[in-house]
Amino acid sequence: MKVLLLKDVYKLGHAGDVKKVADGYGRNYLIPYGFATLATPTAVKAAADIKKKADKLRAEMTTEIEGIAKKIEGTVLTFASKAGETGKLYGSITSQMIAEALSEIAGTMIDKKLITVEPIRTLGEHPVTVHLTADIYPSVKVIVHREGEKIVVENVDENAEEAVEEAPVAEEEADESN
Repeated sequence: MKVLLLKDVYKLGHAGDVKKVADGYGRNYLIPYGFATLATPTAVKAAADIKKKADKLRAEMTTEIEGIAKKIEGTVLTFASKAGETGKLYGSITSQMIAEALSEIAGTMIDKKLITVEPIRTLGEHPVTVHLTADIYPSVKVIVHREGEKIVVENVDENAEEAVEEAPVAEEEADESN
């Protein structure tokens, strides 16, 4: 089935593009939720207008997203967690927890789907990439330490030292254990 995208669709295309998709994906998701319409000859003629409007909107959004990216780029998040002697966590640090901490720093909601990391199950430093758009993806550092231990942040530039944030979830867990 060929569809004309009315909005940008993650991992599919931009508004105004004509894409071939599976029938079920088009019929059950894209068309009912207003992301696309059938690629009829009249709809394809309107694609240029849709593309112009989408490009203008995308340019406005890009400046806003670049501001968010500057706020979170190089941020160091720390999480306190219970762990065994081998350094394996009793649980994990999930993309949801990272998204909540980054949302507080950025001042806007960051969806957990934008964060590409498997659940963190070990102590130490872990690099995390946040895919805000197809071409804007700031990276942050997540440091996981044992509850009650002090953390030592090494090899961090001056700007990032100001960005070291203790995740609120970790603070709540520490308060509960006292």
